[in-house]
Amino acid sequence: MLFCLLILNLSNLMAQCALCTKTAQQLGDGPAAGLNKGILYLMVIPLGILSIIGIKWYKKEKVTRTMEDGEQ
Repeated sequence: MLFCLLILNLSNLMAQCALCTKTAQQLGDGPAAGLNKGILYLMVIPLGILSIIGIKWYKKEKVTRTMEDGEQ
């Protein structure tokens, strides 16, 4: 979650591919900034979902390994 907040607060991030950069340059500064923020917004959702899945998996594995070590 902290990572997401840092990403959204940094203003000089470049999240555009070459094609998007060229299109944004033609649109001007205002729409280019909106396009860049939109790309960052779309990036945060999948990363957040993967982070939640990873944390849950890690916690489950930790409990499983603790139980296996206790049985030995």
